[in-house]
Amino acid sequence: MSETARVFKTYMDECTKFDLDMVETWRDGLDMLLVFAALFSAVVTAFVVQTYQSLHVDYAQVTASLMLRLIDVQGASVKEVGQNSDPATSFKAKSVDLWINGLWFTSLTLSLTTTLVAVLTKQWINEYMILPLALRETVLVFVTSGSLDCSSGMYHSS
Repeated sequence: MSETARVFKTYMDECTKFDLDMVETWRDGLDMLLVFAALFSAVVTAFVVQTYQSLHVDYAQVTASLMLRLIDVQGASVKEVGQNSDPATSFKAKSVDLWINGLWFTSLTLSLTTTLVAVLTKQWINEYMILPLALRETVLVFVTSGSLDCSSGMYHSS
């Protein structure tokens, strides 16, 4: 059989249809994944913004504490006032806050990593769809020397 036989053209048409269907399924799945990851990242970012504040000194609380100390100093003699430490320097985040923020940041990182992988996969799919069009003659050589099963993507030599 020659490389230009009708059976090879029909075979290539069927393989192209199979590839297009497979790639469309991949694209649809990746589009849904990208939408979900984007919405999930937005929600997690909102939580991160709120919980991240608990890891820093609350300057309103520090100001209130210092004001109370000033009132105490004005009301008593200087000798009676103890050596209290500065509330801003003695701040230490609670371990629960550290864990919660760590989990939120981990979740956000995983979501953004998933988005990156999905975008890279979509780019690979686009390149995959261009490749068979440029290499049809090479595929025909494989088909004539053996059998190329487009449904499994395997090459079987005869």
